[in-house]
Amino acid sequence: MQRIEIKAEQFFELLKLKGASMWEIFSQMIDGNEKEIIFLDQEDKVLFNYILPSEKEKLEEDRKEFSKQFSDKLANFN
Repeated sequence: MQRIEIKAEQFFELLKLKGASMWEIFSQMIDGNEKEIIFLDQEDKVLFNYILPSEKEKLEEDRKEFSKQFSDKLANFN
């Protein structure tokens, strides 16, 4: 499995500047092979990782699940 390391802060700043979502970028990266995407902080410590699926259908399932979990966590803060 291919490993891709991404500096999280710079990645999300770039997304903001381009007006894109991480899911759009992930979709463009799908080529039939799973990839491990590792998000790093400024000190190269692992913040989190994501296994990019080999198919766009699975990516859409992941996006929906992520959105649900994120919404649930936000609701717990309020």
